[in-house]
Amino acid sequence: MSGADPVGVLLRASIRHSIRTHLGGVWVRGPLPHGGAVLAANHHSWWDGYVLGEVAATLGADFRVLMTARQLARFPFLRRVGVLGVEEVRPAVRAARAGAWVVVFPEGAIRPAGVLRQVKPGAAWIARTAGVPLVPVALRVVLRGGQYPEAYLRFGRAVGAPDLVAALSRELAALEADLAGSDPEQPLAGYLRLTAGRASDHERLDWPSRALARLTGDR
Repeated sequence: MSGADPVGVLLRASIRHSIRTHLGGVWVRGPLPHGGAVLAANHHSWWDGYVLGEVAATLGADFRVLMTARQLARFPFLRRVGVLGVEEVRPAVRAARAGAWVVVFPEGAIRPAGVLRQVKPGAAWIARTAGVPLVPVALRVVLRGGQYPEAYLRFGRAVGAPDLVAALSRELAALEADLAGSDPEQPLAGYLRLTAGRASDHERLDWPSRALARLTGDR
């Protein structure tokens, strides 16, 4: 986000540090929006808003995300890093018109992984009112073959409001299929690593282990 609010700068740095020390990395696939857009994403983990903010920051995009009133009351300082209350649709429209990515979780709260629950109309309304693309985003933070969870995002093409549920469901199903069909110890094919996270112990020890094996002849 723009601006020189020192508290906001510190918060953003703290969030980035948290992502890079507690996740194994952030990977993306699909057409990323250029300019203002509403990103309608599934909401399966505590990390989701942070991960989407990290993608936006890495690409130099301004960022807003809608949060429930209860959560925002607990963490009001998050306004300094782009959080809006779910009822603040007019500020969200203005931000999207000005070029920001506005993240909306249409399910309304964190839900168990799997099929989409009831999808609310707010994301489509903001996109239509702002005159910006409505982009479905499938997002999963999963533990694969490494020591730390990894974040994967699959961006779909912009859709109209009537097609959002089907498009988001399709992207989510495709992401789940990509994960299910992969070797958990190898990079997920077709996804670009945007943020390097924390390496697992076996990755950090791989080079010393190979060097020691050569020295001792234990190969």
